[in-house]
Amino acid sequence: MSASPQVVLITGASAGIGAALAQALADRIPNIRLILAARNLAKLDLVADRARKKGAEVLTVATDMAEPDQVKALANTAIEKFGRVDVLVNNAGYGQMGPIELMPIEAAQRQFQVNVIGAIALIQALIPVMRDQGGGKIINVSSLGGRIAFPFCGMYSASKFALESLSDSLRRELEPFNIRVSVIEPGPVSTEFFDVVEREVNITMPDGKDTPYRAAFENLDNLDKLTKSQAWSSDKVAAVIVKAIMAEYPQPRYVAATAGGFLLFMMTKVLPTWIVDRFWQKFYGIDRVAKEWKNRQRQPSL
Repeated sequence: MSASPQVVLITGASAGIGAALAQALADRIPNIRLILAARNLAKLDLVADRARKKGAEVLTVATDMAEPDQVKALANTAIEKFGRVDVLVNNAGYGQMGPIELMPIEAAQRQFQVNVIGAIALIQALIPVMRDQGGGKIINVSSLGGRIAFPFCGMYSASKFALESLSDSLRRELEPFNIRVSVIEPGPVSTEFFDVVEREVNITMPDGKDTPYRAAFENLDNLDKLTKSQAWSSDKVAAVIVKAIMAEYPQPRYVAATAGGFLLFMMTKVLPTWIVDRFWQKFYGIDRVAKEWKNRQRQPSL
């Protein structure tokens, strides 16, 4: 960390990991200056008030990461206010679930617009600033779903895979300018993730249970319960991000999940692909889809 008070920009800061990170930084770093961005300004103001009570100087900016003009305005507002940005935390993002076959193209476009394109636009706007000031850090919040592609999570995983590869390229491109790039990979987190997923499913695929994937759609109700025992709190994930922010030479990747490193090693390096496929098919209810489809094919046609 530099001698001067740090300026940290956090997207998706109105709740969950982003809000927890703002509080953690305010608690830990005296005189920190925060730029908090999200769509809901009322919620942002609540987060900002808590951080200000700890002595932080806070700027809130209502921003929809799916709107490039708003993303550019966010960067400009941050520079006009503080003159620099030492750390960018691209935390904004959301998930949607359902088979790729049924995912509306418009929903796929928005998934990438928020999770990837918005992050790219903000990074592009801030790289020249970080380079001119002598360096900085870019921290992209991905997911274990950015390393392992889960069935029924194809669009979400694809967006996070894209964010992972983008981060690798940036890390290699920006090192000459003393700009460090890291990825945070949470597993299940106790946030509103599944509430958002349910809302998105109801919007994009309201008739999902009347499709050949009916059994997997019904299984969605159990996923939150299955993952809850392993879920981390937002505060715990935020602590990992703080670690990356405080490190002079941050790691390329930080896994923020119970036994997450072991899971990634087994699923990507050790187990045969067919075993990994069967495991995730069972977890997400695709095995039930297979059984129903076979039973349907056996039924005599009228």
